[in-house]
Amino acid sequence: MNDDARRSRGSVGMGDGRIDRERGSVAVELAIIAPAVIAAFVTVMMFGRVMIANQSIEAVAFDAARTASLARDGGAAVVAARRAAEETLAAQGLHCRRTEVRVDASQFARPVGEPANVTVTVECDVDFRDIALPGMPGSTTLSATFTSPLDRYRTRSS
Repeated sequence: MNDDARRSRGSVGMGDGRIDRERGSVAVELAIIAPAVIAAFVTVMMFGRVMIANQSIEAVAFDAARTASLARDGGAAVVAARRAAEETLAAQGLHCRRTEVRVDASQFARPVGEPANVTVTVECDVDFRDIALPGMPGSTTLSATFTSPLDRYRTRSS
């Protein structure tokens, strides 16, 4: 068999040296592309974690404000909102490095018949250290606020 026949059938030939020059090129390509693919994958995971955590924080703020609006006075509203926030965080499976729940129950002092609201703001530091690569942020702070109306004709006190 001549050299042309061997090359056309896929045999390794020593004729032009093309195969020897390309040896190792796949390893080099993989070494260049792999870090970019891994970084893109980690970025997508971080984005997904932020979106899920953001939805959870919004649910926590909603539940806490709604629970606080059912209280009869401002002090009980603050306690009820914090308890509801802790329970909802646990139910959502969200683990924050730091959680802060701020309750504005000042409108409980308004007279019955006037519109009043209770506002709850929840902040959570979401941790990425388990998935982040060097140079990427290790955490981010998410915040959600929800305002719930108080029953206009229900007895309340500050």
